[in-house]
Amino acid sequence: MNKTLDYYNQTAREFIRGTIDADLSALHRRFLSQLPEHGHILDLGCGSGRDAKAFLDLGYTVTAIDGSPECCRLAGAYIGQPVLCQTFDALDFDQAFDGIWACASLLHVPYRELTGIFLKIAKALKPGGILYASFKYGDFEGDRNGRYFTDLDEEQLKALLEPVAGLEIVESFVTGDVRDGRDGRDGETWLNVIGRKS
Repeated sequence: MNKTLDYYNQTAREFIRGTIDADLSALHRRFLSQLPEHGHILDLGCGSGRDAKAFLDLGYTVTAIDGSPECCRLAGAYIGQPVLCQTFDALDFDQAFDGIWACASLLHVPYRELTGIFLKIAKALKPGGILYASFKYGDFEGDRNGRYFTDLDEEQLKALLEPVAGLEIVESFVTGDVRDGRDGRDGETWLNVIGRKS
């Protein structure tokens, strides 16, 4: 994970430039349609702050977290509020959020550690709370372009969530990359999951 955080600290401005304009409005609608109006959302691994800002602009309360101090600084300036700087393993909330948004962030956690992180996420959600998470689609795990990645398919995702009592998969679906083939991303696919805490 440290190598990944180093990557984001060193490339934060460039990374933000490449992701800030990605249009995730269709995914936002799919997630928000299951939340109470003006509910409290945790943006877990907020990166540029793109999604946190979209949720704030729609009237939601947002707590944003990222593990990279440089991303926290830049995202905080962009969304107009402080971003908590902490890693996923330090997550320690109890029934605090109506929704948790983890877009292309948990994919940096090693496979063997993901169930533990999902347990922390389940604890942080209010009863009936909604999780959205996305991973690159596939079965690769390891270093890629200076960062650590865990790609998942539906079976692996199911296996990871099975031990997490009270967090059930509402739906999983595959989408293309919204960044329009920039940086050679043509054909890249993503596994999206929406879960609910019972």
